[in-house]
Amino acid sequence: MFAAATAAFESMIGTISTFMYSYLLIILLLAVGLYFTVRTKFIQFRLFGESIRVIMEKPDKEEGTSSFQALMVSTASRVGTGNIVGISTAICAGGYGAVFWMWVIAVIGGASAFIESTLAQIYKRRDPKTGDSYGGPAYYIEAALKNRGLAVTFCVFLILTYAGGFNMLCSYNLQSTFSGYSFYDPAKTPWIIGAILAVIVFYCLMGGGRRIARITAVLVPFMGVMYILMALLVVVLHMNLLPAVLGRIFSEAFDIKAIFGGFAGSCVMYGIKRGLFSNEAGVGSAPNAAASADVSHPVKQGLVQMMSVFIDTLLLCTATAFMVLCSGVEPAKELAGAPYVQAAVQNALGPAGPVFITVAMVLFAFTTLIGNLYYVDNCLNFIMKKAPSGTFMTVYRAVAAVVILIGAGLSIGLVWDLADVLMGCMAIINLPVIIILGNKALAALKDYTAQKSEHRDPVFKAASIGLKGKTEYWN
Repeated sequence: MFAAATAAFESMIGTISTFMYSYLLIILLLAVGLYFTVRTKFIQFRLFGESIRVIMEKPDKEEGTSSFQALMVSTASRVGTGNIVGISTAICAGGYGAVFWMWVIAVIGGASAFIESTLAQIYKRRDPKTGDSYGGPAYYIEAALKNRGLAVTFCVFLILTYAGGFNMLCSYNLQSTFSGYSFYDPAKTPWIIGAILAVIVFYCLMGGGRRIARITAVLVPFMGVMYILMALLVVVLHMNLLPAVLGRIFSEAFDIKAIFGGFAGSCVMYGIKRGLFSNEAGVGSAPNAAASADVSHPVKQGLVQMMSVFIDTLLLCTATAFMVLCSGVEPAKELAGAPYVQAAVQNALGPAGPVFITVAMVLFAFTTLIGNLYYVDNCLNFIMKKAPSGTFMTVYRAVAAVVILIGAGLSIGLVWDLADVLMGCMAIINLPVIIILGNKALAALKDYTAQKSEHRDPVFKAASIGLKGKTEYWN
């Protein structure tokens, strides 16, 4: 009976996911991204160099959260097992063309990421005890739209997505990486790995937000650079295959007959699904980290978060795609996920390849889980209108650890579809909101570029965009 109920639930979630990404979200994501790309005058290209510069700016207060630290927290959530297993799944199920559509959603989504993170900075609040700032979509929904109900609803979906769907998926992806080893027992090993991961994450979470920022600031750059170097090595060793791989990516991306013959399983849908899962542009997650940065102007952090999308998709996801496609192993649906990545690197690098992927997955999974739960803390504070008690947070973190354990033992179809649906619900709320409030972010951008043209380091005042007395932080 339990098995039948689980199968029915899995089927229902799969149907909802197919509808959301075949019709609703594909239209919303592309429409909003294109709209802001045009309204910002192609900010992804126009201010790309500026976004690199502002990443390294130091905060005004020595103890404040820097743009770089806020970038690493959001990148820790974006950069994760989805960069390895998610891209493998997209290619195996949707074909080579999925890579192209993944690039499209990243470039277009960069504009959406800029707007949502700039709004989070504009409407952020100040902690009266520490002086630190905090905020996110819930805060700009409540402050600008005066709709606390919608803000709380967004928070609930974020908590379900990050403490539930994403962390369960992350745990599953990590344990699946061990499936190729001789010691792996499908009945026992997933639960053992899930338990170990849950205990380690629980221990780190008890250190609070500042420890999270320090851990991710060290681990994310290290793991990202090492992973890209390995991917480059594979591509260089198989350089003769690269022209054919690029040719198939572009030819299959525009295979109209194949795309519309079965859109739910097409390269377009898988590219957008896995691209969005990986970079989260427009979903409303990164603004929670963006609001914590101590910057002189909201646009600075908007540019930083736009760069995070590019780091995630155009660097790390592309590294995975080229690594597996240039390995000489042809993608197949039965290899979807970790098995295809492991087979690809073993064929390219020998027995050492799968070991490296396992280590990378451990690091990716750890930083993803930590970054995800950082976002949840922010939403709990919003719902309760204060910092939850120590007892509540201990219980919540224990429950979050149990969820990580459970995720390791579920099926691949259920964990992916559940994560996609919950993330989609966040996007369905956040995307229309940033369209409504986008003019304030665009006004801030105009103020920023005007000050830059006068060779000044931009400093923001709410009154400069007509919000005098309407924001808590910038007056």
